[in-house]
Amino acid sequence: MDDRTPPLPPDLRNASALPADYYLGADRLAFDLEHILAPGWQVIAPASAVRDPGDHIVRDIAGKPVLIVRNDEGRLNGFFNVCRHRAGPLATCDGKGAKRLRCAYHGWIYNLDGELRVAPEMQEAEGFTRDGIALYPVEVREWRGLVFARAGTGGPDFDTVIGPLDARIVNCGLEAMAHHHAHVYEVACNWKVYVDNYLESYHVPSVHPALDSLLDCTTYEVTLDDWTSIQRSPVGDDTGPYSAGDALYVFVWPNTMLNILPGRLQTNRVVPDGPDRCKVEFDFYYAPGVEARAEADDTFSAEVQEEDCTICEQVQRALASGVYTPGRLSPTQEAALWHWQNLLRECHSASKIIREICT
Repeated sequence: MDDRTPPLPPDLRNASALPADYYLGADRLAFDLEHILAPGWQVIAPASAVRDPGDHIVRDIAGKPVLIVRNDEGRLNGFFNVCRHRAGPLATCDGKGAKRLRCAYHGWIYNLDGELRVAPEMQEAEGFTRDGIALYPVEVREWRGLVFARAGTGGPDFDTVIGPLDARIVNCGLEAMAHHHAHVYEVACNWKVYVDNYLESYHVPSVHPALDSLLDCTTYEVTLDDWTSIQRSPVGDDTGPYSAGDALYVFVWPNTMLNILPGRLQTNRVVPDGPDRCKVEFDFYYAPGVEARAEADDTFSAEVQEEDCTICEQVQRALASGVYTPGRLSPTQEAALWHWQNLLRECHSASKIIREICT
């Protein structure tokens, strides 16, 4: 660590990991979906995917179907992808240039602002009027060429989450990077096990020998803000898949990662697929002239991901074994992990207090 490294928080020197039950069972997953993931801002897609009026994307956030569309004035609108008639989908896949949103079930039609315009065969329904009927909204924001959204309330607002991070990466040039390709990986572990693994470099020498040869972990730094963290490590080699410079591993509560290197951005969104399974959505972006590294970058990223999947799946099985008790955390290597796990503890504590008040 060097002179730029902030002092370690006193509580970190005495920190321990979360108990195993945070990662197990349907009840815990239901809590995560309602109280952590639904109200949490998360990266959804490149803004280029919804560049023009009528362009739209279909995603799930915390198990809720979501539709994001560019309206005729150029504004992004977010809606639950649920028709107000009988819950049919307004879109079943991403698309371009739609003039309207038509339910695939019974043909109700909404404009790009979510207002009902046509309801076939409803003329005999006494007192029925389409006035005031609209799709339920979802919050959505554009930031540095990325689309973020959330599907619940009660979490911090977008500017509170992103504001401190925005100032820290102002010179990274994300806006100049264009989306190149995407992958989705399936991992047999609880979604929080995967996030845990991302939030520390402690495992890199053991699990990722090739990555360890590129990163200079002797000058590894961690910067913590209220809802984000940055792990920084120099990349000392300009001959491999990465350009020389600083590697920034950015985490945005609750499930978004931004891996920023010179001329390259990789975004990850971790999506639960059951109590002990998750999917990780990878999107790759490159600055002009850096696309030549895309193939090597993709190959190297896949190797690192395979290594991460293997260790995370082994950890999940151990957590479910009944043998594990929480171990102590490394103050120098697991500060970002400690920060994230404290946010999880606070969510559970706040929910417990609310339940006690309500009962």
